Parts: sequence; structure tokens; C-alpha cells
Amino acid sequence: MSLGKVRAWPGRPVWVLCVIGLLMAGCGDGEKSSQKNQASAASAKPAQVETVAPMDLTLEREYPAKIRSDLSADIVARVSGVLEKQLYTPGDTVEKGQTLFIIEQAQYKAAVEQARADVESARATLENNRRDYERYNELYKQRSVSQQQRDSALSAYRTARASVAQAQAALDDAQISLDYTTVKAPVSGRVGLNEVNVGNYVAVQTELTTVTPLDPLEVRFALPQSDAFALRRQRTDDPESIKASLEFPYADQSGSTDTSLKGTLNFLGSRVDDTTSTVQARAVFKNPGDLFLPGLFVRVKLLGVKHYSALAVPEVAVTEGLKGPQLYILNDKDVIENRFVSLGEQAGGWVVISDGLAKGDRVVVSAIGSVSPGDKIKPQAFDGQPATTPTDPSGKNGASTHQAMQGTSISGQDTQKDAPSQQQDQ
Repeated sequence: MSLGKVRAWPGRPVWVLCVIGLLMAGCGDGEKSSQKNQASAASAKPAQVETVAPMDLTLEREYPAKIRSDLSADIVARVSGVLEKQLYTPGDTVEKGQTLFIIEQAQYKAAVEQARADVESARATLENNRRDYERYNELYKQRSVSQQQRDSALSAYRTARASVAQAQAALDDAQISLDYTTVKAPVSGRVGLNEVNVGNYVAVQTELTTVTPLDPLEVRFALPQSDAFALRRQRTDDPESIKASLEFPYADQSGSTDTSLKGTLNFLGSRVDDTTSTVQARAVFKNPGDLFLPGLFVRVKLLGVKHYSALAVPEVAVTEGLKGPQLYILNDKDVIENRFVSLGEQAGGWVVISDGLAKGDRVVVSAIGSVSPGDKIKPQAFDGQPATTPTDPSGKNGASTHQAMQGTSISGQDTQKDAPSQQQDQ
């Protein structure tokens, strides 16, 4: 506005016109600011956001273990003599009480007959001394014999009675030795190779073979004390919630045979080992088909294990940054900030964050490949549908799991490739 025009308006002071000019300029700046805010809002990218809150997750945990047969028995000779017979074929399944070996019996049968004769002799002596005592007792009552004579008869009678008991014990011992010449299986199970051939002399405690029950089997393993504490708490609340699973380590060589066993956790130790800070545990499994064998090193899997009050995010939200795993966190202005975190256990499509995350944090869980730190986000409610298929540690189900995760793994691989399809889902 020129001064000439100012003079052309009579009665209008110059300062009034200046105020009008400033107001017009201010209105222009307000319009620009509003347009900028509208442009910023229009440029905000839609993405699903999960607000972090403690939750209870169901996990699977694996531990190295060794299979045992709790009832396995070493068969040893309990008497000495020549091994006369072997009544089984190595590798057979035998029943409890089945005869496996015969050790020569002649000398033990003779010992039994001798002991039986000693018992009869002792009983005859006892009967004779009993009659003497009764006779002396009647004569004593008639004052025909002295008290000393009656007491001597009573003492002889009691000695004879003790001799009968002693002879009977010797007979029982001889019979036990004779019975030991017939070596029987103390348990049902698979019998091993014979350690001594027929015709050889065996001494007492000579190992003859082994009988190993293969169904059921037990697996013993050690738990970190933190895991043991959580399991003890869970078993107190719900004893039947924890199951055990065992996968055959050579499953690829078994063809179409079922190579997994289901069992129960039936023991959890009551003390922590001072040297390893672990707690002993045991699981028992039925073993149909005798596929698993004692001594086999395996990994036992505990199913249905609870992680209480965990801070977890959908696995799809985790990417790999320059310094390790990271999350995209929304600040109070809905702008993305990256945060490096430490990963814990995985439960289906959820990952426990052991460090770097707090209750109430807002985590971007979709369109990860199409956003970056500094981007403005238009938050959308999380649909609550992360992949539910747990990652198989063996890698057998890796392809299907990866597909369920929409192509985004913890390592961040394939994120960029699948980002467009994720964005279309929004």
C-alpha cells in the first residue's frame, strides 16, 4: 500500500491502515499453519499399534536329557556252580518270574535233604525231652523228685525246642540256595546277551545278563532354578497343565513310524544343586514299539508352560537393526522412534521382551517395511491376530511358520519384500 493511496482516503489515520495491514498478514500466516497441519495429518501413515501390558503366555521349553529305564535289572548268580542251562534267546521279551538260567543243583539238593533230616532229628529230641519234663513235673508235685531234677528236665526241653528252630532255619537257608540255582527274571523286559556260556563255572555275584524294561521309560533332566520356580508355582495351581513330549532323534530314519512320545512330568526336585544352580526333574513316557532305548540322549520338551506377567509383542513387530533387535515405538506425538531390545522366549506369534520395553509403550505391529523412524503414524487398533504357530526349534516347520508370520522374522529378513502385501491388509 502506497502513501499516495493513504492520502487518498480522507479522515483515515495512517496508523489505522497499518493495523489493518498487520491483521491481513496474520490471517495469511494462520491459513498457512492450518494448511501445514492438514498436510502433516494427511501424510501420517496408518499402522496397527499394540499398547504393551503384562500377559500370561503359554510356552514350550526344551532341555537336554538322557533316557533311563528305572526298573532295569542286572542278573547275577547268587550261588556258585556250573551253568547248566540257558532258557532264553538274547533279545527276547521275557516276563517277570520267567526262568533264564539253571545252575547245577545236585549239591544244593543234598544240602536241603541234610537240613531236612536235621530238623526231623531235632523234633524227635524235642518230643523226648518234652515227655521227660512232663514226667518229672508230675513227680515233683508228688514230692518224689527234687526241684533240681525237674528244672534240669525243663532246661533240656527248652534246649531241644531251640534246636528245632535252629535246624528249621538251616533248612530254609538250604532251600533258598537251591532256589537260587534257578535264575529268574525279576522284571518284565528285553533280555540282553548272556555274559557266561553254558558249561562254565560261575561264582557268586557273576553277572549273567541284563533285563531292561522298555515300556515305560523315564527321562531325567536338569532345569535352571528360575524355570523350576515357575514350574513349581504352576504345578501348585494346576498340576495337570504341564505335559512332556519326546521326539526321536533319528526320526528321518524311521520312515512312517510315529517318532514322538507323550508323557507326564512326575517329579520336580526340592533342592538346587550348589555347583550348577539347577533342579532335577523327571518325566515318564509310554514307549509302544520299543522305539526309544535307555541311554539315548534326547531333548525333552515341556508343553503348556506358563510365563506369568510377561511383556511381549507380536513377532512381526521385531526387526533387526544395526545394534541388534529393535522395535518401532510411538512417542506422545505419534512419531516413530526405534528402540533396541533384548529378546526372550517365543510363544507362538509372540516374543517376550526381556529388556528395553515398559508397560504402556506403544509398539508398531504392522506395515513395518513401509515406515521408518521419524514417520508420523495414524494409529489403528491391533487386530490381535499374530501368527499362532510356534517356531519349531528343529526347523522342520520353518517354512509354514515363516509364511504365518507374513514374511517378517525376528532377524528382519524378508521384511521389505512382504511390506507391500502387509500395507494392503491395513
